[in-house]
Amino acid sequence: MRKHRDDWEEETMTQTDQAQDFDHAIKDEDIERAKLLLGVDAPTSIDEYYRELSADGIRNFARAYGDDNPLFADPQYAAGTRWGGPIAPPMIHIAMSRKMLGDPIPDDIRKATRGLFSGVHMFVSGQDTEWFAPVYPGDTLYGFGGLESIEEKASEYAGRSIIRIIRSVRVNQRAEVVAVTRMILIATERKKSRERGKYMDLKAATYTDAEIAEIDEIYAAEGPRGAEPRYYEDVNVGDVLPKMAKGPFTLTDMICFHTGGYGLAPYGIGPARVGYKNRQRAPKFYIKNAAGIPDVAQRLHWENEWSQSIGNPMAYDYGVMRECWLTHYLTDWMGDDGWLVRQHDEMRKFNFIGDVQIITGEVVGKRVENGNGVVDVEFRATSQRGEITAPATATVALPSRELGPVVLPRPSEELQRKAAAMTARHNELAHGTLR
Repeated sequence: MRKHRDDWEEETMTQTDQAQDFDHAIKDEDIERAKLLLGVDAPTSIDEYYRELSADGIRNFARAYGDDNPLFADPQYAAGTRWGGPIAPPMIHIAMSRKMLGDPIPDDIRKATRGLFSGVHMFVSGQDTEWFAPVYPGDTLYGFGGLESIEEKASEYAGRSIIRIIRSVRVNQRAEVVAVTRMILIATERKKSRERGKYMDLKAATYTDAEIAEIDEIYAAEGPRGAEPRYYEDVNVGDVLPKMAKGPFTLTDMICFHTGGYGLAPYGIGPARVGYKNRQRAPKFYIKNAAGIPDVAQRLHWENEWSQSIGNPMAYDYGVMRECWLTHYLTDWMGDDGWLVRQHDEMRKFNFIGDVQIITGEVVGKRVENGNGVVDVEFRATSQRGEITAPATATVALPSRELGPVVLPRPSEELQRKAAAMTARHNELAHGTLR
C-alpha cells in the first residue's frame, strides 16, 4: 500500500529483513521521535501509473482485478447512468496520482525521524477508506498525508507493538477531496524465529474438474446490479448478499493486476536501462536471484523461490488486491445508483498462489445518515481451506423512494480547507516552475 514518497524504504526493509532473524526491540526514543510527525501533512511527491485518467485507464484498472462492470468498462452504457459517463472504481487511488508540489516535512523533523523502528518487524494490518467524489476521465488526482495517530500496545505473545495510523488524502484538480485512506501500520517485537516458516508445510492447492466447475458456477451467477436501482426500502437487516469468487489465484492474475496500474511506478520498477537506473537509486530494493541477477525484493509476490527463501511456501497477493475484490463485491451488489461510503478491511491470512477466495456477506444495519438511506454490510473473503483471510465492514448509500437519489457525502470543513490550501500551494509552485 504505497502512499508516501519514502514508503519504499520501509517496505524494502520489511521484505529483505524477512530473510534474517531480526529480534530488535522497539526503542522508547523511536516512539518519541515518531510523535514529531503527528499532524504533519506532506505532499505525495511521486507519480503513480496513471497521472491523468482516461476511459481506457478506467476499463483497464477494473479488468485488472476481474471487474467487467459496464459502468467502468463501457462509456456508451455509462453515459445513460446518473454519472453521465464512466467513473473509476473505488480503489483507483492505488494506481492514480500526480506528484503534488508543496512544502516538504521540515528538515529538522525529517532528520530526527530518519530510520524509525529500524530492524523491527512491520506490517500493514488493514485500512479504513472513505469516498467522497467520483473520478472521471480527464481527472487528475494529487495526494498529501502523514501520521494521524500512534499507540503503544503490549501482549505476552507479540511483546511490545506500535500501531500507527497513516492518513492519505486524495484530491482532484478542482481541490475536491475524493478519498481518504487510513492505513494501519504495526511495528512489533515479535521474533522472526517464532513466525518465519510457520506456513512452510502448507501445500499448494490443487483442483479437480468438479471443483473448478463449482467455482465456475459462482462466476456464472455473478454480475453487476447495473441500471436497476437497489432501493433502500427493499433492503432489510439479515439479507444475504450473493457469493463472489476470486481465483484460483495464478501468476497470470498477478500480471494482470500490475498491467492495470498497481505497484510499478512508486517502486520505480522497469526493464533494461529503466531498471538499471532504479537499481542505482534504490540498491537495497534489489536482491540477487539464483542466477546472480539483481532483482526486486517485491518479487515475493510472483516468484515462489524467493518467497520460500524468506519463510513462505509460495508467492502471495497484495493486500490491496483483496481490497479491490472487496469493493468489487459491493459495487456489483449496490448498482449504478449506489455509493460506497466507507470500508474497513483487515488482511488476516495470506492468499497464496493457487488459493481461491469466496466472498460472502450480509446486511447488519440500516438507517438514515446525512440525508441518505444507508446500510451496513459485514462481509469477508474465505479461502478453500475455510479460513477467513480478509474480514471487512462497509457502509453503502442506496437510492430511496422516499429520500430520493443518493447525495454524495461531504468531507469535514477542516479537511476541505486543508485540501484547498495544499492545492493552492501546488498551483503556486507549479506556476513558478512553468515560468
